[in-house]
Amino acid sequence: MPIFEYHCQSCQDDFEKIVFNTNTEVKCPRCQSKKVNKKVSAFSFKSGPKFVSASKPGGCGSCSSHHCSTCH
Repeated sequence: MPIFEYHCQSCQDDFEKIVFNTNTEVKCPRCQSKKVNKKVSAFSFKSGPKFVSASKPGGCGSCSSHHCSTCH
């Protein structure tokens, strides 16, 4: 089941939603608005022989290290 990231145009909240098919209605969980945009997200990329997190600039998403090799 794919998880997509969205941005609400009404309240400016960013959120994730599991989308089962193209008919799934997406509403903002904060304000219930249907004015949402799907965000383009890249959760990782390959840099040489290792995968590097792209979710947070300069570090891993699960720790405070700036080098994923120290925590993975």
